[in-house]
Amino acid sequence: MKDGIAHTLRALHHGERRLARDLVAVAERHAEEHEVHHVATDLADWSREHADRLSEHATGEGLRLDDDTAEPSSDEGEGPEGLLLLRDLRALHLAATENSLHWEMLAQAAQATRDERLLALVTACHPQTLRQLRWTNTLIKQLSPQLLTSL
Repeated sequence: MKDGIAHTLRALHHGERRLARDLVAVAERHAEEHEVHHVATDLADWSREHADRLSEHATGEGLRLDDDTAEPSSDEGEGPEGLLLLRDLRALHLAATENSLHWEMLAQAAQATRDERLLALVTACHPQTLRQLRWTNTLIKQLSPQLLTSL
């Protein structure tokens, strides 16, 4: 198995396990909000299933993804250059996603309060954030095959 693919499998496995833990924590913290509690619990189950399926796939390829395996490092300057570029693009994509969600929340608040100035601001800026998302997503799609299979 190519090192880039193995690294990405490990990162995703750890990410799914972390997301499952975070979803369970949210479900427990907001147990009185029945929809949040139940949906977060279901989504945590999905992430656990994803982690299990990733482990099964990796085992078939001779790779271990169990708890004893250290989480792949995301420290600056570590790893092959291609993986660093993909990590940086992923970080940019996640940051733009967070900003997009904030724009969406502001848009909903502006509509609820009939704040035309805030709505105009959101209308002017949010599409550019969505463009940032599309750009990072496109680059990740274009570069992943080459970078993950060449390592």
